[in-house]
Amino acid sequence: MAAIMNGVALHGGLIPFGGTFLTFSDYSRNAIRMAALMHQRVIHVFTHDSIGLGEDGPTHQPVEHAASLRLIPHLDVWRPGDECETFAAWGMALTQTDRPSALLLSRQNLAAQPRTPEQVLAIRRGGYVLSDRPNARAVIIATGSELALAMTAQVQLDARGLPVRVVSMPSTSVFDRQPADYQRSVLMSERPRVAAGAGVTRVAVEAGVTRLWAAYGCSAVVGLDQFGESAPGPALMQAYGFTPEHLCQVLVDEVERAEGHLLQSSN
Repeated sequence: MAAIMNGVALHGGLIPFGGTFLTFSDYSRNAIRMAALMHQRVIHVFTHDSIGLGEDGPTHQPVEHAASLRLIPHLDVWRPGDECETFAAWGMALTQTDRPSALLLSRQNLAAQPRTPEQVLAIRRGGYVLSDRPNARAVIIATGSELALAMTAQVQLDARGLPVRVVSMPSTSVFDRQPADYQRSVLMSERPRVAAGAGVTRVAVEAGVTRLWAAYGCSAVVGLDQFGESAPGPALMQAYGFTPEHLCQVLVDEVERAEGHLLQSSN
């Protein structure tokens, strides 16, 4: 399928797209790489993008696949967090005439997030500030189905006296091409930490392998560096720590470690 899509793109006159589970991108990888090498507009729609797919088990649950695709030069990889980001990803994929795109979509329904018109436009930059707080002391970077989790955690952290910024990063590929000053402004890399003066604490959350996020200054990641299990998707998310409560505790621990003092209890 992926090789045929390359042939259609090379023939011209049509925009080829195809769909399958994200875990099966392994079988398509050579053709995806060739599309990137040949600068062809080919659109891969990969669904069931995490352990959230549930009972099909670890053979069908992607863990390393998003990170693996992000390593391919000249390929735009999108993991949108709701319908609005999915529309933006499709629009970008259609307008990128000299590169292929991969859209990584969840099986589960995802809650729509409120946005200003400016934020809707900012989706096309790959990463943007979705929700901020005055005097934010930490940043949560989230993608895909974990975006709603980050938004819930932000509210819970308000109650603990820890204001945080939520950054949605549906495409690291596109974000990496943005000007450095824009990247710094989104990640708060120029703002001094309250006590230590070393830089704002950042924590990423994504249902996949974690090593990528060190490049964005994350001191911790709520991720998955092991294979999943066969169980209902919500039960797996709970078991592997993809909950607002766990994300909150990771944030608190990181900020306490960096700033050298304890935050108020959630009780």
